[in-house]
Amino acid sequence: MRLVYVLLIYLLAPVVIAMEAWKALWNPEYRGRLGQRMGFDGPEPPGPGLWVHGVSVGEVQASAALIQALRREFPGLPVVVTTVTPTGAQRARALFGDTVFHCYLPYDLPGAVRRFLDRTRPRVAIIMETEIWPTLYQALGSRGIPLVMASARVSTRSVDRYRHLASLFRKTLSHGILIGAQTAADAERFRIIGAAPDRVRVTGNVKYDMEIPAASVEAGRAFRARVAANRPVWIAGSTHEGEEDAALAAHAIVRERHPDALLILVPRHPQRFEAVRALLRKRGVEFASRSSGDEPAARHGVFLVDTLGELQMFYAAADVAFVAGSLVPIGGHSLLEPAVLGLPMLSGPYNHNAQDVADLFEQCGALRVVRSKEELAQKACEWFDEPARARADGERGRQAVAQSRGAVTRLVAMVAPLLSRPAEPPGPGERPAASSASSGSR
Repeated sequence: MRLVYVLLIYLLAPVVIAMEAWKALWNPEYRGRLGQRMGFDGPEPPGPGLWVHGVSVGEVQASAALIQALRREFPGLPVVVTTVTPTGAQRARALFGDTVFHCYLPYDLPGAVRRFLDRTRPRVAIIMETEIWPTLYQALGSRGIPLVMASARVSTRSVDRYRHLASLFRKTLSHGILIGAQTAADAERFRIIGAAPDRVRVTGNVKYDMEIPAASVEAGRAFRARVAANRPVWIAGSTHEGEEDAALAAHAIVRERHPDALLILVPRHPQRFEAVRALLRKRGVEFASRSSGDEPAARHGVFLVDTLGELQMFYAAADVAFVAGSLVPIGGHSLLEPAVLGLPMLSGPYNHNAQDVADLFEQCGALRVVRSKEELAQKACEWFDEPARARADGERGRQAVAQSRGAVTRLVAMVAPLLSRPAEPPGPGERPAASSASSGSR
């Protein structure tokens, strides 16, 4: 089965490479990525260390507390962080700066994986959440590199898919992998698809251990005090196609009851910024945009955040948060950032990426699930009408997060013994590490 998988990956590689090249034509963030995806380029840490992979923004953000905790226990530990999206890369740069080595994850091709591991030489690998790559996992196992799946989860829907490839995933998950599952249900589902029962533990969701940087909170509150101190403010965060239109329609209804209300609109993907600007113009909405350097004045009903990496800051400037990717069948984005800030939250019904988190917040009253622009407007207005109630509902979300913390401590207990083992010397064909790698980090 693995040979069939590798063959399929090789057959698909030209198509994927062509798509990457096309993206690079219109998005500079994709340029320089292809060499790293093939394992030909990237950082060379000064010695064996820790490698952490987060597919995109949420996983990178979740990894921060774990990386910080491990570096406190192992000072001077070289850390490589990989992502697969430009937004994830940008978030890694914002969180870690030059303190970690960043590159893109290689494609799951034997040659690309080999070159990547030869260059980075990790002592321990940590994969955040759900990424399962048969070639990569086999290569780590053959080199004796321990792999920890941290804050791991697998949906019922995914289990049904994996069952069709049971032999492949059973073999993939047999390479000495340790799984720190988010919930007991996740742990059981990993066992169903082939993980060794004695290597699966329930550690919780590391995202509950996240902290919003104080600088982001202060900047958001300063923005609010400067431009909208006496205006009701709500935010539509990480919107997708179709959700901007719904949010704008809801905002028009909100402004019938609260004429001075301000909507902070934050599209998920930078390639859609221009389309959203065009939508605002088509609707005749007076707006200011972050990229222009202008701040919203009294006449502006919408502030468009058409920049990257500032969502947390603008959550801190709002009274109510609509967390998007949920009114359309994307699966929802992180509810934890606004919850940590004590914001009452709105979402659509599509939260299957983290349904347990959504259920927790809905049950405690911090989240209201809506299914239309009318409901979106109605629920936002209810909180604007009763600010004390809004603050109380948001506080319930904050408390729910506080009570769910602890995954980082449990994961450090899993990983620390692996890092305490002596680093093995380079094997046959492996190159010694270079003395510096700053030029390879992107």
